[in-house]
Amino acid sequence: MDEVCSCEQEATTPTSKVLFSFGVIADIQYADLDDGYDFLGIRRRYYKHSLCHLQSAIEYWNGMETQLEFVLQLGDIIDGFNAQHNMSERALERVMKEFKTLRTPVHHIWGNHELYNFKRDYLTKSELNTKYLQDETLHGNYIRDQNATGDADAELYYAYQFCPMAKFRFILLDAYDLSILGRDTSTKKYEDSLHLLREKNPNEDLNSPIAGLSDPRFVQFNGGFSQDQLDWVNDILTYADKNQERVVIVGHLPIHPDSTDSLCLAWNYKAALSVIHSHQSVVCFLAGHLHDGGYCQDSHGIHHLTFEGIIETPPESNAFGTVYVYDDRMILKGRGRVPDRVMHYRDDRP
Repeated sequence: MDEVCSCEQEATTPTSKVLFSFGVIADIQYADLDDGYDFLGIRRRYYKHSLCHLQSAIEYWNGMETQLEFVLQLGDIIDGFNAQHNMSERALERVMKEFKTLRTPVHHIWGNHELYNFKRDYLTKSELNTKYLQDETLHGNYIRDQNATGDADAELYYAYQFCPMAKFRFILLDAYDLSILGRDTSTKKYEDSLHLLREKNPNEDLNSPIAGLSDPRFVQFNGGFSQDQLDWVNDILTYADKNQERVVIVGHLPIHPDSTDSLCLAWNYKAALSVIHSHQSVVCFLAGHLHDGGYCQDSHGIHHLTFEGIIETPPESNAFGTVYVYDDRMILKGRGRVPDRVMHYRDDRP
């Protein structure tokens, strides 16, 4: 089975060596239900067959000659309809059974559909909490500790970072740190998030993007990042800059308008971009949420890659990718609806 495109196999430069590889899959949204449609009644959703697509992706990754370092699951692992049918735990168990056949670690992101099905405290205790895979070497005086405040409301964000190899770091973000989904209604983050939504969204249905919205990203199925989380990211990126690392940031929600449509952006995407753009170490931002996928390279040379969603992928296709990491670029080899891409790093590190 070919693991890199032929042009890369023929390369003889020192940068032609693959440092490591990882898999990416997004928006599986499995449910044991017949096919349905999106909230507008237009886009077909393949609830049952999404599990078959996951099985095919795992079979492909397990069959590779060189084992992946890890897989990123970008959120929305089961569909919100499971909660309405009292099938949430059963659906999650079914999908996780498939992931357990994968011969490499999986890092799980939380999306809006996780929070339709479960409270945050449930997710924290579940197999979808993969913070045990985080890199502990940055904990201590340099990188602030999420638990330092001793917040009795347990309003901490689900985010962590890890290094698959020296000089290369991944940061996983909680794009629903600010959200009314999954939060206890008595917490400050819930109150602040509800106030922001009511201020920006005049619709009675806060999930409705249709009527009266001048800024359609302010809907319930999106969310944002607290200042604490952004400060934490800034600390890590400062360390990465100092140590000449390359950093990939991962979250369920896209943060650049040119990599998605306006309906699927994080609420405070500008604040997130401001932090990221103030550092030289970031090379790529990976996201899901927009089932059509999207891509741009921004004015700072950062690649914003939004992955196509499994849930809207017809049975005859698929939607996952394998990323090969080199000294000077990353190469995405897509399957089905996911196109191939070559993403060169900007050359401005000190």
